Amino acid sequence: MNPKFSKHNKTMKRPTYVTDKSLKQFIKNALEEDIQSGDHSTLSTIPADLVQSAKLLVKEDCILAGVELAEIIFKTFDKNLKVEVFIKDGENAKKGDIAFIVTGKAQSILSTERLILNCMQRMSGIATLTHDWDARLLGTKTKLLDTRKTTPNFRICEKWAVAIGGGTNHRYGLYDMIMLKDNHIDYNGSITNAVKMTQDYLKKNKLKLKVEVETRNLAEVEEAAKLAGKGIDRIMLDNMNVKMMTEAVKIINGKCETEASGGIFREQLNEIAKTGVTYISAGALTHSAENIDLSLKAVK
Repeated sequence: MNPKFSKHNKTMKRPTYVTDKSLKQFIKNALEEDIQSGDHSTLSTIPADLVQSAKLLVKEDCILAGVELAEIIFKTFDKNLKVEVFIKDGENAKKGDIAFIVTGKAQSILSTERLILNCMQRMSGIATLTHDWDARLLGTKTKLLDTRKTTPNFRICEKWAVAIGGGTNHRYGLYDMIMLKDNHIDYNGSITNAVKMTQDYLKKNKLKLKVEVETRNLAEVEEAAKLAGKGIDRIMLDNMNVKMMTEAVKIINGKCETEASGGIFREQLNEIAKTGVTYISAGALTHSAENIDLSLKAVK
């Protein structure tokens, strides 16, 4: 296992946005969507008092994610279900491994099976991809960020999976950081105008939020750099090649954080990190990860 990754997960706690309240709402909505008037397949064939066990079978090598969530889903649906965990979130799992065994009412296991698998397959895919990308930044100071390019109503799981995989979460939503992107700037006339209005807004509303500004060329970098540390906390270098990024980092000269973004490919990561950027953000971590093949099988 990647040493950086292993160390990260030994001490990792649940991210702050993964609250009991947010999980309860997510699980409630997901179960209602699936079950509605009843799991009639199970209710018609499985006696209410039948107690059984099922194992979570890993069918391909991966970084496992969603184990803690699976436990919470089981317990939310039926507090009497017992889960014995063998592989924790963030650990390497090999094809054929058993991640956990759940024991209790067979009806409860069957009614939660698909939700558990949907979450864990998706989260494990994201964690595995993130781990692979993050490993390419070893030996650099650059951190790998996710984005808001997530599945509606599933962001909590997808961003949690990035964290499990060793990545760093960017802002969670529109409320916890200000990011002035190309359309904000174009509608406003200039970076300078947009930043001034932002600072006035923050002061008026007594808000303490970090401000990031997107730049598309070196002229915009020059303009933003003049406000670095004076209204701008981070400058995004959007869709720039490595040569342009290198020049942009020199212009900014450490006056604020920098973030490379747009059209980021796995093979470029180390080269981009060598430009000196603080962060590299990639929507691919959440929108392009392939699900990991997992199954919940009855223990006979």
